[in-house]
Amino acid sequence: MSYYSDTDPKIEKLQFDLVRQIPTSKKLMMVASLNQAVLELTWSGLRAQYPHESTTGLRRRLADRILGPELARKVYGPHKEEETHAG
Repeated sequence: MSYYSDTDPKIEKLQFDLVRQIPTSKKLMMVASLNQAVLELTWSGLRAQYPHESTTGLRRRLADRILGPELARKVYGPHKEEETHAG
């Protein structure tokens, strides 16, 4: 079974074989590093999209991205502008 349409099956097998040789602890560190990179890219994108937002507001928006808006609202409450419009 081939996973990548643009990769020769022999090369793909070699890649998987090499990854299987990596110790589990190293693979977990690689995943943690990728997760950190995704968070940093998301944070950077939020800062660019909302340049005047406070750090607290950006963290709340990050929660929306990670948890989804509905769960983030249940956990952290509404955004500041939602409170302003509701009152």
